[in-house]
Amino acid sequence: MTDEIIARKSGHVGRITLNRPKALNALSMAMVTGMIEALQAWQNDDSVKAVVVDGEGEKGFCAGGDIRMLHDSGKAGGEEAWRFWHDEYQLNTLIKRYPKPYVALIDGITMGGGVGISVHGSHRVAGDRTMLAMPETGIGFFPDVGGTYFLPRLAGEIGMWMGLTGARLKAADAVAAGIATHYTPSDDLPALISALESADLSDDDALEVLLEEHSGDPGSSDLALTRGLIDAAFAGDDVSEMVSRIEAAGDPWSVKQAKIIATKSPTALKLTCAAIRSGADKSFEDVMRQELRVSTHCLDGVDFYEGVRAVIIDKDNAPNWSPSALAEVDDADIAKYFEPLAADKELTFLGE
Repeated sequence: MTDEIIARKSGHVGRITLNRPKALNALSMAMVTGMIEALQAWQNDDSVKAVVVDGEGEKGFCAGGDIRMLHDSGKAGGEEAWRFWHDEYQLNTLIKRYPKPYVALIDGITMGGGVGISVHGSHRVAGDRTMLAMPETGIGFFPDVGGTYFLPRLAGEIGMWMGLTGARLKAADAVAAGIATHYTPSDDLPALISALESADLSDDDALEVLLEEHSGDPGSSDLALTRGLIDAAFAGDDVSEMVSRIEAAGDPWSVKQAKIIATKSPTALKLTCAAIRSGADKSFEDVMRQELRVSTHCLDGVDFYEGVRAVIIDKDNAPNWSPSALAEVDDADIAKYFEPLAADKELTFLGE
């Protein structure tokens, strides 16, 4: 198993620590494979009563996936990008289906792939350093890893707002949105881990009791102030109309949102909106199948490569989107992203 994750058993707990702190624990293929192996090994191990996942270092739980590899693979026409997404989505589904408590300690930067290995678990514990976001529209992509399943299931239009703008949520916001199930002060997380490792978790209530004992007050959330604006602005399924409502509102929050959206890929904005609305009434498995189709078809476009160039490679943060305006993005072109893949490229699930 790779040294990019540390998987071990301690007491009644299966522990996974993401171990790429210099890369903010961004997921590599080896990490995805290692997590799958550990989770499958513990799934039927009666000595493991719960799984606890955290990230090495103080800055990041998991800042996403290996974007540069995805870019380079797509450019070269290789299969590494498809394989990464295929296996990552298998991991997301394994976590969603997991028969035991899965506790993700999302203290630090939690973006993209990091959300995918936390939000689908049974317990998500935010800390003081939590900064959670799905920022994919800024690189010409869409919120995958089950993003188009959990985002439309958040209250009101919080999910659409997060998906389109890449909004960054701190601990209080993550709790208020229901993305985090608990909050524990960062300084108390080591004590929580120790308590979980030493506890008798054979009692069904033991885990909940420990999480409550180590929980605290994350403070007030900005969502209490902005929720009405979010729901009004991001209703419907027409991004252009959303932008028009935001621009017409004129309040400081709306002015800021308009500026943020103007920097995003128009194609990715329309694609994200369509995927979130489509995912609202689908099963998790059907959403994941759809996401692999959309992800793979993104390699046939131009904005994903341009976004990665601007943000990751050249870091000039000046992407040249094509098309450059929402009005120029053809709905028929968006529909093509959802078309099935070749039969041998469609998503399969572990154990099936």
